[in-house]
Amino acid sequence: MTEAAADPNREPEPLFAQARRAVIWRSGSQIVGQLITWAATFLVIRILSPNDYGLFAMTQVVLAMLNMMNGAGLASGLIQKPDADERTIRQLYGMLIVLNFSLGALQFVMAPLVAAYFRQPIVADMLRVQSFLYFTTPFVAFPYALLARAIDFRHQARVYLASSVTGALTALAGAYAGLGVWTLIAAPAVLYITRAIGMTVASRHHYKPLFDFRGAGTLAKFGGLMAAGQLFWFLQSQADVFIAGRVLDPATLGLYTTGLFLTQILVSKFVPAINDVAFSIYARMQDNRAAVAEGFARSSRMVMLVAMPFYIGLAVTAEPLVATVLGPKWIAAAPLVQLLALAMPFMTLQVLFSPACSAMGRPGLAVHTGVVGAILLPICFLAGLRWGVTGLAASWFVAYPIYLAITAAWVLPVIGLSAAALARAILPTVTAALAMGAMVMLLDDALPPMAVQVRLLILVAVGGAVYAGWLMLFAKDTLLEAIAMARGKPYHPTDARSASPLTSAA
Repeated sequence: MTEAAADPNREPEPLFAQARRAVIWRSGSQIVGQLITWAATFLVIRILSPNDYGLFAMTQVVLAMLNMMNGAGLASGLIQKPDADERTIRQLYGMLIVLNFSLGALQFVMAPLVAAYFRQPIVADMLRVQSFLYFTTPFVAFPYALLARAIDFRHQARVYLASSVTGALTALAGAYAGLGVWTLIAAPAVLYITRAIGMTVASRHHYKPLFDFRGAGTLAKFGGLMAAGQLFWFLQSQADVFIAGRVLDPATLGLYTTGLFLTQILVSKFVPAINDVAFSIYARMQDNRAAVAEGFARSSRMVMLVAMPFYIGLAVTAEPLVATVLGPKWIAAAPLVQLLALAMPFMTLQVLFSPACSAMGRPGLAVHTGVVGAILLPICFLAGLRWGVTGLAASWFVAYPIYLAITAAWVLPVIGLSAAALARAILPTVTAALAMGAMVMLLDDALPPMAVQVRLLILVAVGGAVYAGWLMLFAKDTLLEAIAMARGKPYHPTDARSASPLTSAA
């Protein structure tokens, strides 16, 4: 049992305090864990070749496809369902085991077919080894659902941090030992084994899996809708590699996927941590539409406060950044990083909609938006690939603004927030980041020849100063709100015009 459930007579903690503590533990551990992982990852990237990362990307298409059926939606259904009894909880445990053990066997069998599609025989062996990962999933997802229901992210934060360390150490050891592409297989295996053991211990649950699934229709339906949404997410997020994998050679594909990894660091590593907490909080507030709307506007503003300078900074410093972080052999990825970074603000904002929508009891809406992405993005990828890998990267900037606009038009009315109110919430950070980007570009053109590391350091320092200074001069309320939120104190804007993002709420 979790600590939250250990003492039913204890006075409930205020929801804001729970949310703040959850974000600190979940995001804080994510940041520390990712810093460790990144340090190892960037060292490994400098050792391995683009060809290794291209082959690994081919296997990730299959893992992403099968993982959408791994029962994560069932776990979300348990989090969203406030009155789940012990039988339902045990049924979820059983479902997770059946699903994931079946997926592991399926991947093992279909490995040769995938290798034949990509025309790379080694992919079959890689997929067979990776099929073991599914056996760890139930022992991560089930304890996570129990802890998330109690908004207890402290214990899982420690486990995530420990598993990140073991995975990073394995990656470094494998790279320096000359394992090549198998380094990228071994590191996740060790990470998930550690995480499965740690999460099971951290949750301290007493449940045994139940394989009699009668009466679990509601949970299965919710999980099915979530899985359907993930299906369309797979089609939009993996279509580029699936399509390009037969056209581009592994080395070029490796340049593209590594550039994509660099630009998606924030949206794929940090935003999910925010969304995990947001879903639990929104689920608790689902009967208070105004509170959900205000929470969504605030979380969007705070996420974009960090995201905008990160992405614009990547775009304007791509060349020295890639040369410094990844090494000279990856310099061809710099133009791709520039193009991809410009699309990431739209993607970051778009992925924030899903947890609010599902927590409000409307997971079907996430499916509908997923259908749009599953059609729109592959079409753009196919069209862009006519101009090679550069066109493929540019297609993200064409597709995601359209996708965001459609998603917002459908989901904002459900949340109870107008598009104008959301735009006002994030506009200060967008303006500050664009001003920062313009100043850094002007400075970069004026700098004399120098070592790329020194050039990068100067550009980052000036960019950070410009961004912070702009916020202090023109968006002080946004900056003070972030500081107040970090300190766990309520914030009341001094400017009545920006006092609430809900002024024009639907």
